[in-house]
Amino acid sequence: MAPSPALRCCRRALNWIPVLFVNLVIGWSYYAYVVELCVYTIPNNAERITYLVFFHIFLTMFIWSYWKTIWSQPASPSKAFGLPRAEKEMYEREEQAERQQEVLKKVARGLPVYTRTAGGAVRYCDICQVIKPDRCHHCSTCEMCVLKMDHHCPWVNNCVGFSNYKFFVLFLAFASLYCVVICATVVKYFLKFWSNKLPDTGAKFHILFLFVVAAVFFISISSLLSYHLWLVGKNRTTIEAFRAPFFANGPDKNGFSLGHSRNVAEVFGDQAKYWICPIFSSLGDGQSFVTRLVQIDPEQAKGVLQQNGKSPADRMETADCLHSNNIQHTVDDGKEKVDGALKDSVTVEIEP
Repeated sequence: MAPSPALRCCRRALNWIPVLFVNLVIGWSYYAYVVELCVYTIPNNAERITYLVFFHIFLTMFIWSYWKTIWSQPASPSKAFGLPRAEKEMYEREEQAERQQEVLKKVARGLPVYTRTAGGAVRYCDICQVIKPDRCHHCSTCEMCVLKMDHHCPWVNNCVGFSNYKFFVLFLAFASLYCVVICATVVKYFLKFWSNKLPDTGAKFHILFLFVVAAVFFISISSLLSYHLWLVGKNRTTIEAFRAPFFANGPDKNGFSLGHSRNVAEVFGDQAKYWICPIFSSLGDGQSFVTRLVQIDPEQAKGVLQQNGKSPADRMETADCLHSNNIQHTVDDGKEKVDGALKDSVTVEIEP
């Protein structure tokens, strides 16, 4: 039974509480640092100005990436992944799961979809009524299927996925640097207040508490940042790290790994000048992915590679790449070849 509109409204309001908390902490840290530390405590103008300049630079980048993570609309599958009218009616008319799978497999043949459920079935969302693209999952909180879904983050009240994963990683990075700047510049006055070398003014509480809060947040945020940088290097999502995606040949936790440099480019783009800016530069469309181990024919492989912006320099786009020393081919029947060419579908394994 679907929740009532009033209950949905209450849930949505409650979901903003963690975001409100984060913004209150940021607001208080700004007051404590700028007013209590720089204005009332630091006596040297040169030191004060230097601290304020660095503080505002990292604060700006932190807030920019944070709000980009919050307000980036999660990307959902296009209409191409929905069932055509005739197949949809046939799917809804069938009562047996096996017959429904036959309908889904027929439609999925024309789509760049190579992952399956643990039981080998085509991944289909009955709520959104779409065949799920690879790495796509349904979020019950956002009530939609999200492309390359990583997780739903309550601290941004949004799904972290294809459209904002770069922003999320930058948010963690700049939040860590923001905490580092605070700790590095406040520690001297923290020790002076702690050892009673400065007068016991109203700034004492703010500066002592500011240092402790920044240090605690740095430890937790930097740990999460390290984990997500590791995921970027492996080209995995949090979901895939806990549950390996299933391909025709079985589960493969490294199924989407294309080598460290290519994995980083998938998230941050292939132009380094955009990496530290909260500007979308991720490669591909979020609906099709080149995989290390996937069953496709050479023509489909070429099409998928082109959709993902791969170039011949990556050794993956042209048919010649499919016959290079770094790619292994296995014909479905294990032996069959026609005039030296592969027949039907092949298993293409890209060694990162």
